[in-house]
Amino acid sequence: MALHCHYQPLLLPLLLLSLFSVDSAVSSPKISALDLAALSAIKDSLTDIPGSTFFSTWDFASPDPCSSFTGVTCGFNGRVTILSLGTGLSDSPGLAGSLSPALSNLTLLTQLILFPGLVTGPIPPQLGQLTALRVISLTNNRLTGPIPYSFSTLPFLHTLDLSSNQLSGSIPPGLTKLPSLKVLVLSSNELTGQLPVTVSAQLLHLDLKRNRIRGPLPRLPSTVRYLSVSENSMWGPLDALDSLSELVYLDVSMNQFSGPIPTSLFINPSLASLFLQRNNLSGGLPSIKVDPALQSYGEGSTVDLSHNFITGEITPLLAGVETLFLNNNRLVGSVPEEYIKSVYDGTTTTLYLQHNYLSGFPLPHGSTLPDTVSLCLSYNCMEPPIGITDCPASAGRQPSRPESQCSVFSHGGSLE
Repeated sequence: MALHCHYQPLLLPLLLLSLFSVDSAVSSPKISALDLAALSAIKDSLTDIPGSTFFSTWDFASPDPCSSFTGVTCGFNGRVTILSLGTGLSDSPGLAGSLSPALSNLTLLTQLILFPGLVTGPIPPQLGQLTALRVISLTNNRLTGPIPYSFSTLPFLHTLDLSSNQLSGSIPPGLTKLPSLKVLVLSSNELTGQLPVTVSAQLLHLDLKRNRIRGPLPRLPSTVRYLSVSENSMWGPLDALDSLSELVYLDVSMNQFSGPIPTSLFINPSLASLFLQRNNLSGGLPSIKVDPALQSYGEGSTVDLSHNFITGEITPLLAGVETLFLNNNRLVGSVPEEYIKSVYDGTTTTLYLQHNYLSGFPLPHGSTLPDTVSLCLSYNCMEPPIGITDCPASAGRQPSRPESQCSVFSHGGSLE
């Protein structure tokens, strides 16, 4: 009896919820005529690519499209709230055609998703009228034209993903001021111009890689945890990254950024993936000591500073990074023992130091390099230790630099 009394308060609301759900399913209104007409126009503008069966359930003679149409979710008022076009399954080729402006008639839509396919043409600017939208995801198709400026008026937009299309033009400046925007993914398009000067949206995820964006990095909100602007034409210093204390992933590779690397990027306890390769960065590696308890480097970490103009000696700061690329810079001196220990105990599994001006790699006596480690030391101012030849083809076949290049340093000169 005591057991029954103990659970009775929990059973009552569960029973009421069950009755309410059954009653709602029986008495819920059918889809609104306005939304049904919109779905008809949307279907007329799209078609299944052979092999796709997405529209096979869209029978407009159905008494209840809300429950029978694949990809359509309705609220209790019979209005469409979520529309997913395509299945997203790996064995489905997706849809072709274009996006109908009739989408804007689904006035209570909160999520619009277009799965990968061959949909072409512009994004209807009328979507900016759907003020309830929280998610717009139109990825991996062949959409063209600009990002509609009308998107800058969507007060509740949380996620905008337009990646892997053929969109052109610049990023609307109002887009980065939206109060609710947290995820902005515009990668793999043909966007041009500079990034908006003001980025006040409290973004968590910003991905702009593989576009034609130019100019400097603006100041970004400290909330950003994922940032990629790789493979653009951006330039200037990286000072704007100083305030990003929450970063977990940073990729600014393959641009024309210059100047020193902000010290904050090396002492950020959350940042475990740092890609700065193929820029014009200069200066040296910081010599500061970091409390090991605050250092995020370790299993799964990657730091790539290759193909820059980094000078000076290697400091112990990056010892313990699992995958570390410092090759193709202007580093000098002997490799610190911390790195050698990290390589030989298997903590660091990839260490590329080729094409620098390093003069020593003090091997521990009798140590054997683990089979899991890739270590490249070629084309420095030393003969690579015997047995260390695990280099990529791009490292070339010359084991060390000509003496004439290395003697510059022994006389206090420089490479300039």
